Amino acid sequence: MRLSLLLLLLLLPGPPPAPGMEDAAFPHLGESSQPPPRACPLRCSCPRADTVDCNGLDLQVFPDNITRAAQHLSLQNNQLQELPYNELSRLSSLRTLNLHNNLISSEALGGPPVSAPLPPSCGSGCQPSDGDLPAYLWGEARAQLSNAGLPPDAFHGSEAVVILSLSSNRLSYLPPSLPPSLERLHLQNNLISKVPRGALSRQTHLRELYLQHNQLTDSGLDATTFSKLHHLEYLDLSHNRLASVPAGLPRTLAVLHLGRNRIRGVEAARLRGARGLRYLLLQHNQLGATGLPAGALRPLRGLHTLHLYGNGLDRVPLALPRRLRALVLPHNHVTTLGARDLAGTPGLAELNLAYNRLVSARVHRRAFRPLRALRSLDLAGNLLTRLPGGLPGGLHTLRLQRNQLRALEPEPLAGLDQLRELSLAHNRLRVGDIGPGTWHELQALQVLDLSHNELSFVPPDLPEALEELHLQGNRISHVGPEAFLSTPRLRALFLRANRLHMTSIAPDAFLGLLHLSVVDTAGNPEQVLVRLPPTTPRQPRAGSPRARRGPAV
Repeated sequence: MRLSLLLLLLLLPGPPPAPGMEDAAFPHLGESSQPPPRACPLRCSCPRADTVDCNGLDLQVFPDNITRAAQHLSLQNNQLQELPYNELSRLSSLRTLNLHNNLISSEALGGPPVSAPLPPSCGSGCQPSDGDLPAYLWGEARAQLSNAGLPPDAFHGSEAVVILSLSSNRLSYLPPSLPPSLERLHLQNNLISKVPRGALSRQTHLRELYLQHNQLTDSGLDATTFSKLHHLEYLDLSHNRLASVPAGLPRTLAVLHLGRNRIRGVEAARLRGARGLRYLLLQHNQLGATGLPAGALRPLRGLHTLHLYGNGLDRVPLALPRRLRALVLPHNHVTTLGARDLAGTPGLAELNLAYNRLVSARVHRRAFRPLRALRSLDLAGNLLTRLPGGLPGGLHTLRLQRNQLRALEPEPLAGLDQLRELSLAHNRLRVGDIGPGTWHELQALQVLDLSHNELSFVPPDLPEALEELHLQGNRISHVGPEAFLSTPRLRALFLRANRLHMTSIAPDAFLGLLHLSVVDTAGNPEQVLVRLPPTTPRQPRAGSPRARRGPAV
């Protein structure tokens, strides 16, 4: 009897569990043991708990249901026209926000918008700090300030954002009240013509600022625009309408890109604050003969690279920073190189004077002698009829293509035992005009370009270290058995567009060239028979425009 009662009690259902007393190890019937699905906006993807990707969905409305834990939000390539304050303000953990390529626009009063607040101590009748508006209009201006796509408080609460991209939108001024935590800000490809005074006064952690491809003019910036950016390292203002170098540049700035503006002059006073500048890019401006006076760049003692491509300069600028390592001056009007023109920059490692108007008679024989650290010299596209003298012995690369060279002599190349690449393409060289011993001291030369000259056969006694030889576009009609005896390391040979016929290349021409893997003979009058020495069991390939190694045919 007692046993029957005990069994009955065991089978009876017990009392319902008290709230909060459920056994977590045993889920109720109908419930999953898996965690609930992560909330994610419709059509977007959320690969991680902190990442929301809504790229390229043609969204016209800011998506809802974005988790508060989101740290990375991608909304690029959509059709958003506005940012609702209430949506962004609740995403307090957001660190990166990408709004590239949308339709976000900005509007303000007839003049530039004002974003700087009144000082706390400023009472009635007090003038605001920027002095643009009298006090009685200050509050009215702020009240009327409108922004069709980007309200002034759009980023209120986004105190953790370090990377913000608003590039390729329709902004006409730099947005107000940007997060003070920003480290990288992309505003390129907009319609920005003005940076309001104080708009960047709180972004003291900003390291990179991209404002290229806008409509900025000198009146759209002032001496305080960048002065509070104490950590700024990279500033891109290229492709705007600036007529001068901006004032108030911070001393931390390392890279300043001002290419493709309308700058007519560079003043030393504008650069005194940017003493740490390493790279100054001024290509495609309007400096002309007087826009870069002697000593204008003297405050930039640590300048490493100076780009002055396409500025109409008629000579190498004087009194450049002594520690300059790279001077890039192609597509100017330089006609003369004097003995002392480069003496002030003995540390130059790269000098580019391509596509100027240099003639041999106006290049002093000692013009390059002070440049003992020079490794790369580009003189392509000038009017030189002979090799310049006094070249530094440490050169690795020498480019002289597209000149009017008619002869090569050993003396200008003497001592260039570290030269690795020499380009003499598109000149008027003939084999008979290449003096005996011209290549003798080029012991390290690996690449030689003699294409598009007037050579009738392969020049003799080429450098032993040669690995790549360009002879295309000449008048070569025959390649004899001894043509490459001096170049056992040759790997690639280019003979296209010459006057070769089927049997123009001697059967033993490539004998001993164990490394040769490419022979290009396309574009000749006939398909050329190419025979390479056997080193592998591959089938022979004859008559191919681009023959590769195989057994002899």
